[in-house]
Amino acid sequence: MTDPLLALRPWEAPEVTSWGRLPMNTVDRRAGALSLDGLWRFQLLPAPDAPVGAVWSSTRVPGAWTMQDTDDLPQYTNVRMPYTEFPPRSPADNPTGVYEREVEVPAEWSGRRIVLQVGAAESVLLVHVDGRPVGLSKDSHLAAEFDLTGVVRAGERAVVRLTVVKWSDASHIEDQDQWWHGGITRSVLLYATDPLHLADVAVRARRDGELRVDCRVRDAAGPLPGGWYVTGELDGLPLARDTALDRAHEEDGRVSDFLGEVRLHTVVRAVRPWSAETPELYGLTVRLHRADGTVADTARYRVGFRDVAVVGRDLLVNDERVFVRGVNRHDFHPLTGRTVSPEDMRADLVLLKRFGFNAIRTAHYPNDPALYDLADELGLYVVDEADIESHDHAHEIADDPRYLNAFVDRVSRMVLRDKNHPCVIVWSLGNESDYGAHHDAAAGWVRRHDPTRPVQYEGAARRGWADPDLASDIACPMYAPLEDCLAHALSGRQTKPLIQCEYSHTMGNSNGTLADHWAAIEATPGLQGGFIWEFWDHGILQRVSDGRPAGRGGAGLYDNGVTAPGHRWAYGGDFGEPYHDGAFVADGVVFPDRTPKPVLYEHRELAAPLRLRCFRHEGLVLANHQHFRGLEWLAAEWELSLADGGTLTAPAELPALRPGETAVVPLPLELPADGGEAWLTLRVTTAEDLPWAPRGTQVCAPQLRLRAAVPAQEEPAVAAPVEVDGDGLLVHPLLTAAPTLSLWRAPTDNDELGGIATRWRAWGLDALVRRPLSVHRDGVSVTVVAEYAGTTGVVRHRQVLTPVEGGLRIDEEAELPEEFDDVARVGSVFETVAGLDLLEWFGQGPWESYPDRSAGAPVGHHSLPVDALFTPYLRPQESGGRNGVRRFTLTAPDATGLAVTLDEPRQVSVTRYRAEDLTAVAHHDELVPRPGCVVHLDAAHRGLGTASCGPDTFASYLVAPGVHRWSWTLRVL
Repeated sequence: MTDPLLALRPWEAPEVTSWGRLPMNTVDRRAGALSLDGLWRFQLLPAPDAPVGAVWSSTRVPGAWTMQDTDDLPQYTNVRMPYTEFPPRSPADNPTGVYEREVEVPAEWSGRRIVLQVGAAESVLLVHVDGRPVGLSKDSHLAAEFDLTGVVRAGERAVVRLTVVKWSDASHIEDQDQWWHGGITRSVLLYATDPLHLADVAVRARRDGELRVDCRVRDAAGPLPGGWYVTGELDGLPLARDTALDRAHEEDGRVSDFLGEVRLHTVVRAVRPWSAETPELYGLTVRLHRADGTVADTARYRVGFRDVAVVGRDLLVNDERVFVRGVNRHDFHPLTGRTVSPEDMRADLVLLKRFGFNAIRTAHYPNDPALYDLADELGLYVVDEADIESHDHAHEIADDPRYLNAFVDRVSRMVLRDKNHPCVIVWSLGNESDYGAHHDAAAGWVRRHDPTRPVQYEGAARRGWADPDLASDIACPMYAPLEDCLAHALSGRQTKPLIQCEYSHTMGNSNGTLADHWAAIEATPGLQGGFIWEFWDHGILQRVSDGRPAGRGGAGLYDNGVTAPGHRWAYGGDFGEPYHDGAFVADGVVFPDRTPKPVLYEHRELAAPLRLRCFRHEGLVLANHQHFRGLEWLAAEWELSLADGGTLTAPAELPALRPGETAVVPLPLELPADGGEAWLTLRVTTAEDLPWAPRGTQVCAPQLRLRAAVPAQEEPAVAAPVEVDGDGLLVHPLLTAAPTLSLWRAPTDNDELGGIATRWRAWGLDALVRRPLSVHRDGVSVTVVAEYAGTTGVVRHRQVLTPVEGGLRIDEEAELPEEFDDVARVGSVFETVAGLDLLEWFGQGPWESYPDRSAGAPVGHHSLPVDALFTPYLRPQESGGRNGVRRFTLTAPDATGLAVTLDEPRQVSVTRYRAEDLTAVAHHDELVPRPGCVVHLDAAHRGLGTASCGPDTFASYLVAPGVHRWSWTLRVL
């Protein structure tokens, strides 16, 4: 007999989105359910119609089989599909996982409705019980439920078989810039309800305290019995039933024998509104009663009272125009791929809260349900995105009628699942799928079902940021140049909020100009923020010995972004994939182990709730930059950093400021009379334990310069003559390589993908040839003139070496030809002897910073081991720099070493690697640290930008041709 599920061939039938699947609803059935997570019998077949064999292995559910020692390994592509077939076709080689296990149905479930819930399966799910077909589902990121009441018996065993087909017509609309996996990636459970049950509950809670709860009731056994009723309570207070609505239903026929509808309502006096800053939640309980008063079903919710609206060109939350400080987030884990535990999701959101984020876009599909519960609790706005991206074939699919059902199905099921979460403030119709009739159809459904939230879709907004007739209530471009955003906001034609759905692409050493963007956003009406791409570097922990994912057994094999020996962070191509997009999957603000990248400290300062605006004669101006709360949750301490006198501290009393208010406070510390450089920092921390941060967690550190530096004048000293070799290179006891001119850096991902490094190589900047022209002694000084020849140009370099008290002053000048109109750096590079392992400096820090990404690195006295200075971006590249350094020492454990004083704040890096070391390898496990230090002192250093996907840095951060001058003093300690 033909299996009706296989007969449908759902892996190549886009019109078929489900069969036997129950409608989506908001009722959480996890409490009291029978978990089916754990080990299942497993076979991996070559194709969906291949016969199931007699030999079984085992695999863990939830979990992708691509992460569990099968021959089908992960594969990363960005835009292109991983196979050549056009939609709706899938390849003949189509891995298909068959999962089986016996389930003993509890005896106490006799007479109850029994439902199987599969949390997520990629990409087609077929369900059989005891060999009988039950149903099928597509959509890799939403749960599918199936009624098993007629195919299982309480107190008896049943064999559940879940067949998962990896490739299908649905894969063409799940082309989402991530690893391709296969398997059951979220939890599986079996639950039971009374035949009379709550089919759905819709909660609408307004900022003014008005609460409306619409309940739908069904009976699996047939017509609804007489006498049933629904009650509700909010934090123990009963809700009223809208009897007028019941009468209306009876009059217009909306109540039938098979569907009951009830509305409960109340008004909460002195309501505490929900927002990302004040995530106030109330407990709602809804009970369905039989005629005798006994409870047939119960549903519980955490309710947040809040309003969302687009008014003109503002997105309002509770009538306030809020800044959206967002990030895009995938469900990801370096050991399990797509499967993320609630504990890991909490850790994700806690980290985001600590670094000033207030919003998440669920790129590019609905995330695990637990994430929304956590966002409600911790306070994060969510743009909830449907599981739709047809990037490789976007134009063809957007109006292909065969895919209409899939688009509307995926959008509507997301809304039906997540509509009761206060954290969800915007619905997104998907990502990078062009724009067609399917989007309009889905948007129409959403606006009819849930008019309380705006709808956005970048593909529609792309057709016109101000066009009111498109299926997007928000202008949500991706990677739009800042000048375009400003021009639109100032044009007088703007009709919608402009909130970028993706910006500031975080691939490798990146996120240049983020501070410039936020200065413009905060100063320009009509601009409200955006979502950084993205949260994670999607590196998979890989065993180097066999090239396979380390899997669940890899715990403890990584720390602070660095893997243990024998392991590495794998990216595209590391699993032998014929089609892949390399390290483009490594573009997050955290490393795969959730270690923060330096950009997070930048973002934390840009999102600071408390600002130091200026230093006036009468004192300091403090400003509350929050939308909804005062400063009572914060504590602070003043810190005065003196270039020549260490650091002084004093307690800070924060004034009572409402949102948007400012106050003037007196200078907390007396400024010493000597004329050295002085910086005042307000270190702000949490005043008490919060759900996302223990007491004392740093929130921000706004800083003001109170006094500028006075340039020091060092006179030549009578000393031994400067020693140089025959080529005019300095000979020094602590240097193994003399200071020479450097115009090159190990290209960042932005340099490579933006085409900038190609120009540098064409100019020969990576292999400059030094030709000494003259060595001239004038008393104790030595002047060395040399040429550095590239492929297309020559740089003239002049170096004057002069003994000064206790050391050597080096004055340098480099003249770049006009063709070198955008180089990586202009400065000196030298190498030290081994054993100098500690860097102490006065300048910006302690974390990595660059000219266009330095707002989050306060000026002060900092100290780190040399090995901790380097940032291990997944693909080795320029990293570890510190901007605005005035002076530093490199010392051995016995305090011997060298000291460098710079003529003005400069970009400095101290690592164990030459630029060519970093450029020559693809992974950090291939790097061999040098015993000494490689030191760069840059007169000018190019900004980072985001050119791997988005705008390059601004012209003001480029290194231009012409004459560059710098000087520095080298002393022996």
